[in-house]
Amino acid sequence: MEIKELLIQARTASRELVRLPDEQINNLLREAADALIQNSATILEANQKDLDRMDPANPKYDRLKLTPERLEGIAGDMRNVATLPSPLGKVLEETTRPNGMQIRKISVPFGVIGIIYEARPNVTFDVFSLCLKSGNASVLKGGSDADCSNRALVGIIHQVLKKHGINPAVCTLLPPGREATSVLLNAVGLVDLIIPRGSASLIEFVRTHARIPVIETGAGICHTYFDQDGDVTKGAAIINNAKTRRVSVCNALDCVVIHRDRLKDLPELCRKLQESQVIIYADEPALSALKGHYPDEWLLPATPESFGTEFLDYKMSIRTVASLQEALDHIDQYSSRHSECIVSESEEAIRLFLQSVDAACVYTNVSTAFTDGAQFGMGAEIGISTQKLHARGPMALPELTTYKYVITGEGQIRSS
Repeated sequence: MEIKELLIQARTASRELVRLPDEQINNLLREAADALIQNSATILEANQKDLDRMDPANPKYDRLKLTPERLEGIAGDMRNVATLPSPLGKVLEETTRPNGMQIRKISVPFGVIGIIYEARPNVTFDVFSLCLKSGNASVLKGGSDADCSNRALVGIIHQVLKKHGINPAVCTLLPPGREATSVLLNAVGLVDLIIPRGSASLIEFVRTHARIPVIETGAGICHTYFDQDGDVTKGAAIINNAKTRRVSVCNALDCVVIHRDRLKDLPELCRKLQESQVIIYADEPALSALKGHYPDEWLLPATPESFGTEFLDYKMSIRTVASLQEALDHIDQYSSRHSECIVSESEEAIRLFLQSVDAACVYTNVSTAFTDGAQFGMGAEIGISTQKLHARGPMALPELTTYKYVITGEGQIRSS
C-alpha cells in the first residue's frame, strides 16, 4: 500500500477514535498490556534479530534492547495510563459575554500525530498508549535498526484493536525507508503534528524539512554544577546516578561543572564512577585534581569537543569555574535546554541558578535522571520537549491535546 494511502487511513481512523468512550479506551490499553506480556517470547525473538545487526558497542544498542523486565515496565506504563483521567473535554476557560453568549475553551485531540524515532522500540507502545488515551491516531516512523521489533509490537496492537472492532489504522507503522520519512514530513492536511525522538541530528533534519508543525524532543546535553557550598555526599550520589543509571537516555549527565574552591573534593565526587569505568574528559584544573585518584586509562584531557556533546555512553566531561556566574555562562553556551542541576546548600546560589537557567527541567540537589513522565507522575511520556511553544518538559496526556472554542447562544446576532 502506498504511504500516502496509509496516512489517509490514519486520518479517517482519527475521526472514528474521538467517539470512543474513555472506559473502552482504558480496557483496550489494559488488554494490550496483557497481550504484550503474553507475546513476550515473540517480541524478544524479533528484537534479537535487530540486535544481531547492531554492534553492541553502539550507544544505540542499549536503547534497542528489550528484556523481560523492560517489557514488564512498558506494560506497567500502559496500565498506568489507563488509570489516568482523560485529558479530553476539559473546560479550560469559560465566560459569558454581555449579550448572554457563552464561550467555553475545551481540550480536544490534535487528530493525527506522527512520531519519527530511531532504535527505541519501547517508544512504539508508549506512543500508542498516550495517543489512544488522548484521542489521537498515531503514525509511527521507526528506524531500520528496530524494524523487526516495531513490526512485532504493532502486530500485537492491531490484534487487540481488531478484536474490539477498532480501526487498526489508529496505530499506523510506516516502512522504515527514507521515502516514508519524506512523505510524512510533507503530509499537509493528513498529519497535524510531528514529534521526532532521537539524536540531535535527527531532530535538526525533521525541523529543517517538515512542512507541518514540529515539537522537538529527545536531545539532552545535561550538566550538574557542584557549587562552592555543595554537599559532597549528595553530589557524589547525584553525579554517579545521573551518569551511570542508564547512559543511553536523554536525561543522562554529560558534564560536571565544579567550583574551583571544591576541586579538592573532586576525587570523592568521582570515586564511584570508577565502578562503571566512566571515561572523564577533564579540563586542566580538574585533571590535576584527579591525577593519582582516578585510573589514568579513563582520565583524559578535555578538548573543545568535550563540551556540548551528548555522549550517550560511559563518558563525561568536567569544567572548572571560578564563580556561579561562570557556571551559568558555561551551561547557557552548551546546554540543549533539557535538564540542568545544581548541588548546593546555599539558598542564594540555588535561587540564582533556578532563576537564571533556561531549561525544561531545573534541579536542586536531585539527579537529572528523574526527567521522565512516569517519574513526574504522568503515567508515561511521548518525549521531553526542549522547546517553549505549546509544551515543555515531559510530554504526557495534557500536552497531546489542543483546544477549541465552543460557543452557545439563544439566537444572538452581531449588529456591527
